[in-house]
Amino acid sequence: MATHEVFNQVPPMVGHDTADDPVLLEGVEREGAGWALDEIHELGRLAGSEDWIDRGRWAERVPPTLHTFDRTGHRVDVVEYVPAYHQLMETAVTHGVHAAPWADDRPGAHVARAAKFFAWNVDAGHGCPISMTYAVVPALRANPELSARFEPLLTNRVYDFGLRDPETKRGLIAGMSMTEKQGGSDVRANTTSATPQPDGTYVIRGHKWFTSAPMSDMFLTLAQAPGGLSCFLLPRVLPGGEANPIRFQRLKDKLGNKSNASSEIEYDDAIGWLVGEEGRGVKTIVEMVNMTRLDCVIGSASGMRSALAQAAHHARHRSAFGKTLIDQPAMRNVLADLQVESEAALTAMLRLAGANDRAIRGDSAEAAVRRLALAATKYYVCKRAPVAAGEALECLGGNGYTEDFDLARLYREMPLLSIWEGSGNVAALDALRAIGREPESLDALFAEAELAAGLDPRYDDALAGLKKELTSFDDIELRARRIVEQVALVFAGGLLLRHAPGAVADAFCASRLARDWGGALGTLPAGLDLDAILARVPGAA
Repeated sequence: MATHEVFNQVPPMVGHDTADDPVLLEGVEREGAGWALDEIHELGRLAGSEDWIDRGRWAERVPPTLHTFDRTGHRVDVVEYVPAYHQLMETAVTHGVHAAPWADDRPGAHVARAAKFFAWNVDAGHGCPISMTYAVVPALRANPELSARFEPLLTNRVYDFGLRDPETKRGLIAGMSMTEKQGGSDVRANTTSATPQPDGTYVIRGHKWFTSAPMSDMFLTLAQAPGGLSCFLLPRVLPGGEANPIRFQRLKDKLGNKSNASSEIEYDDAIGWLVGEEGRGVKTIVEMVNMTRLDCVIGSASGMRSALAQAAHHARHRSAFGKTLIDQPAMRNVLADLQVESEAALTAMLRLAGANDRAIRGDSAEAAVRRLALAATKYYVCKRAPVAAGEALECLGGNGYTEDFDLARLYREMPLLSIWEGSGNVAALDALRAIGREPESLDALFAEAELAAGLDPRYDDALAGLKKELTSFDDIELRARRIVEQVALVFAGGLLLRHAPGAVADAFCASRLARDWGGALGTLPAGLDLDAILARVPGAA
């Protein structure tokens, strides 16, 4: 006989469109990429389908396997993935989520790509090589010859996996190999050497502590040349078909991001091509860092949105104490607070995507906005994403903590984006560096902030407080996180006042700016229009 009856359980969240989100769609239109909505929705429907959600789970649950030798003892250095991983990669590349915007002259192409990256959220791990392929293009342009050879293949919408001469392939994936065990973010401490050869190539020798997606067709790497720290492009396979001696030592056993094969590698006299000038390696990769930092914000905003959607879906279908959870006052406060956090992150991300698009097209004012606002937003949003994911997970109770539900996987992913491309202190100090060395970036931020001046006195007070904080440079590194958080909040708050419904902006100003807030999510003050805020939650209709 049956011992129990199954009821009051939540159906799977499948068959939806991850791009069907008012905040996303409004921002895409506002930032000039409305022409791409059909393709954004197409990718969103795939991401919300049961089939692709399952493929994302399998790619993460069956992580890649390293094979250093073949069965006869020959060195091969290959990583094997499950088919689901390749299917995810192919879909992302076919839809132009990788480097395709660099070959698209339409205004808003990089905004469209950001929206697609946001919507295609079925697996975070394969997003790493997609992001690196996007970011490598502007750095590679420091060597026009290499750019002419490889950019058309990097931007082509064809996923052509396998180790072959890159110029014989239909499409390429690129990776990065920067950090070393003794330095981490301090790349100037790198010891990998680059010795120039008569034919113009360099022999690269050394060890790299983190190289993600080692089956990529080529890598940007930093090494010490005679003229100082320099940037190089290393192909996995050399022209003519010979393997470049890049030796895999091991795959990292990570907290999350398990479908992505992060590895330790050795360059055993590998061949590389100089990108930019000797001694200018850091300057060469700055544009690359701008792109990957933006992708950290996109990934964090997407993860927060996905977590909120799943928590809200659960609350709409689960009952407790005589009401559905969505009708319980305490749960409504939690979900509304998650919406405010998420909407601020997504709105800031889309503004930065627009600034990035226009900066790439030569707009120096937008480049100045991007410089400081991106560093600050990367710091703050990536810090908030794990907190939001944890709160969403708690909405599901014990179920949320099990691997049968997707929130556990999402929760494990979120801390990575705060670490990648500079953890908290690095990101905060970089924002201060922009303020000190590139004052036009601060001027641009304040010009942007002034567009919302007078719309809410709490915002005006926060803007005045930020300006006061910057009047003194005493102990500024000690105050780095405090200052950069204020920059991020003023930037996001101004955008919400200008573009979001009044209820959302009101809640943000009350809680994040005026600090009428308990600190934990779900402590919004009384008197806010929670109905209007909850109407903005994905899937609310």
